[in-house]
Formats: sequence, C-alpha cells, structure tokens
Amino acid sequence: MTTSENNWQYPYGTKQRYHLQHVHLFASDIEATMDYYKNWFDAEVMWDGDVAGARNVFIKVGIGALHLYDQKPRGDGKNAVHHLGMQVVGIDDLYNRMVAAGLHVPNPIRRLSGEGGYFMVGAPDGVVIEIFEPGKLREPVVRDYYGFGE
Repeated sequence: MTTSENNWQYPYGTKQRYHLQHVHLFASDIEATMDYYKNWFDAEVMWDGDVAGARNVFIKVGIGALHLYDQKPRGDGKNAVHHLGMQVVGIDDLYNRMVAAGLHVPNPIRRLSGEGGYFMVGAPDGVVIEIFEPGKLREPVVRDYYGFGE
C-alpha cells in the first residue's frame, strides 16, 4: 500500500523529505557507551527496547540522534562509520575537560579562520568523533547550515 503525497507527514516542521536522523553504532558495552554520550554531550535516552531480537537504545544528542545495538562491532575497524560530527558551544572548555579526563585526543584544537575550530577524540568501540564549533567568519550559507541563520 502506498500513501498519496497529500497524506505524507513531514518531520521537523519542514517540507523536506530527507533528513540525517541518526547514526547507528554497535556497542560492545552498551552501558559504558550510553554513559560516554550522556557525560560528554548531555545525551538523553529516548527509548530502550528490543528490535528484531536485539536491544536497541535511541539517544538524542541536541537535535541529532544515535541508535545503539547491544552487540560487539562486526569485523575489523570502524565498518562504514568514519566519524561522528558533534557541534558544540564552548570548544575550549570541552577540549580541556576531555584532555584532563585522559580521553584519547591526539591533536590540539585546529582553528579555522582564527575562530571556531575542531579536534578529534576517541570514543568506545573505535568510534572517532569530530568536535567542532563553527566560527563567526564562515560564509552565511554555512552559518545557516549550522543553525546560525541571520
């Protein structure tokens, strides 16, 4: 059965059909993984249940989302996930707290145009996270993309 276009329900108050809604990750220790995202990014567990015989946890991080499988990662490496992009406010504070806590932060903050910047940090199960804060000097279309419309 198909739904006619007149009956489509658009999310997020837009008429856009496609949105990056979540990244799904395997978690060898799902409790530790949930704690990591709750501690460092104020994540909130929205749902914790069974899907097709496996525990799944849906987590909101700001306007984005992560879904976690309670299973070890399959195969070597990161599979299809290269990194997660976490937009933050107060990059220097977060960087300093992560370094002080002994997290794997291989490089200092890389500044872009003298403002904003980014750094990478390791997360459970070999996930790499890019922590970034857009600079005020970015072009308007990019600032709008990051939620700083005029």
